[in-house]
Amino acid sequence: MEKFKSDLSGQEFPISERVSGKSIRQPIMELIQKDFPQFSAEEFLSLTELNDYREKYITEYLVRQTGELTELEQKVIDSISDRATLSDKLVEDEAQRTFGQKIADKVAAFGGSWTFIIAFLGFILIWICLNVFWLANRNFDPFPFILLNLILSCIAAIQAPVIMMSQNRQESKDRERAKKDYMINLKAELEIRSLHEKIDHLILRQQQEIVEMQKVQTDMLSDIAKEVVSSSERE
Repeated sequence: MEKFKSDLSGQEFPISERVSGKSIRQPIMELIQKDFPQFSAEEFLSLTELNDYREKYITEYLVRQTGELTELEQKVIDSISDRATLSDKLVEDEAQRTFGQKIADKVAAFGGSWTFIIAFLGFILIWICLNVFWLANRNFDPFPFILLNLILSCIAAIQAPVIMMSQNRQESKDRERAKKDYMINLKAELEIRSLHEKIDHLILRQQQEIVEMQKVQTDMLSDIAKEVVSSSERE
């Protein structure tokens, strides 16, 4: 495989990765020249080295915008550097829930449903009917149904903190989802900026190739014109 020597690091890379300094946009070139002042537009570097400086440019852009990289932003930068996706790593693992959290979620889901409301109303009506009509002479729980009130109070006392536990966990899940959405949106924005950078690089490279082709065509036309003139003079 044909290789070339990078003027930036002195290492050898495949010739397919060779990038001319003329095709590098000015902000990236300034960043490169901070580390390598002798590097000029007439020299060459590898695409791998160029991508490293693109990522460095994105990092500095974030620092300028936010003042300091947070843990979430650093994760986004690392995912870009590793060419990794974020969405497959940000899916919540339901198996990580504890037994108490599972119970709290089920109690909250059942306690906020029409099934619970209808079943509980049926239980209260049956209790009242039993104690008013069938058990009236046995004094099991006569009006005003003190035992029923005690049962309802106990259920409310237990159910309320369990539902609050589930709500707190839901709020925590919402915060985590918001963080994940922020990370994905930030990565999408940075990837779009990187894509613009690569497109600009490609356009500059194509323009240079077109200019070179025009120069070659001009030289060929000039040579042809000279041959025509010389052949005319010989005749």
